[in-house]
Amino acid sequence: MARFYSIDDANAALPDVERILLDLRDQRTELIRLRDAVIETSGGERGTADRTGRPSGSVAEAGIQADDRRRLRLRMQGLIDQMQAGVTRLVERDVTLREIEAGLIDFPALVNGRQVWLCWRLGEGDIAWWHELGDGFGGRVALADLT
Repeated sequence: MARFYSIDDANAALPDVERILLDLRDQRTELIRLRDAVIETSGGERGTADRTGRPSGSVAEAGIQADDRRRLRLRMQGLIDQMQAGVTRLVERDVTLREIEAGLIDFPALVNGRQVWLCWRLGEGDIAWWHELGDGFGGRVALADLT
């Protein structure tokens, strides 16, 4: 840990961090949707029926599906690049991303000379939780109980 946050500093960072987390969550959702679309376009074998029951598998149709898959994969790579940039922005702030979907992060902090994590997730207000370095989300304790 290169930097330690005070509670005030961590709360001040939340608006920017929250925007990054919301973007990451949306990008993750889109990436999963695109992955499923790639899988769906890969499923058609020559000589089978499409969703409407019509025979599928023509050479032209296979070319269109290959083009669609290529476009989908390029879009997926673009999303992955955006997500990597978002994670890098968090790392540059010394914020530890724990889970994208929940928007769960930890800020490193020092309390009475010992290192702890200030814990926050999307949907919460100001930072109200902390936990020891070896504990995870389940070990969160209210800031009021920080000793």
